[in-house]
Amino acid sequence: MKVCFAGTFNVIHKGHQLLIDTANQIAGHNGKLFIGITTGKLLEHKTFQIPYEKRKEQLRRYLDHENITNYEIIPIESKEGLAVDGSYDVIIVSPETEHNAQMINEKRKKNNKNPLRIITIPHVLAEDNKPISATRILNQEIDSQGNLITKKGKKELT
Repeated sequence: MKVCFAGTFNVIHKGHQLLIDTANQIAGHNGKLFIGITTGKLLEHKTFQIPYEKRKEQLRRYLDHENITNYEIIPIESKEGLAVDGSYDVIIVSPETEHNAQMINEKRKKNNKNPLRIITIPHVLAEDNKPISATRILNQEIDSQGNLITKKGKKELT
């Protein structure tokens, strides 16, 4: 099975791990993962501008650590990314990007391509019951596993 998904991947965190692990399970032993990493205009609103090559390398390290070998990493510059024209079976998204997958399927239908099966994974929550995000990690609110970081003079939520 050919499974695609995309992200910025500024910091690989517990939410990304769920995304990747889910994609890998769905792809199966003989399947392949197609992973889009955002570039260009998709990064303009991001507070943290981590270079593409650095994000790609940390993603590769995680995939290697998990013994995931059958994948392709592709830079993407639009919300449709690699999915509109690609020969894929499944797209995996988060709740905030599910509408993008629906838009991709509409465009695929117009182009006489089969729609993708959409799988929406839930947000992975930090200790404070808010979604884990790279921004929160880079702002040193939480770590990559969702644990709250206690800052000097600031109380940790209990």
